[in-house]
Amino acid sequence: MSNPQQLRYSKEHEWLSPATDGVATVGITAHAADALGDVVYVELPAVGAAVTAGETCGELESTKSVSDLYSPVTGEITEVNQDVVDDPALVNSAPFEGGWLFKVRLDSEPADLLSADEYTEFTAG
Repeated sequence: MSNPQQLRYSKEHEWLSPATDGVATVGITAHAADALGDVVYVELPAVGAAVTAGETCGELESTKSVSDLYSPVTGEITEVNQDVVDDPALVNSAPFEGGWLFKVRLDSEPADLLSADEYTEFTAG
């Protein structure tokens, strides 16, 4: 699965959509979903919670391991994907579509996010 060109990527394997009215969508990449294996539990930050770029804001549990979820941006959570909480397998089957994790009102967008091509190169090694 290729990485959508319109998204930006963190080195912790989260993706960020372009912001609409200051709100961006966050999910994990197909690379991360594949590495995790079958996701069976998702813990997301609460609506209204503040998140900080590079800090833990949730957890993903798979049949292989438990992994921290890091926020790629600083801001306030405006929405969580209840479909993923109810059916964690969406993270694996549709990481860039129905498997998104949360929406965040951005305080600012960090400059260190990668383009799709940069992220592909980062994960190739």
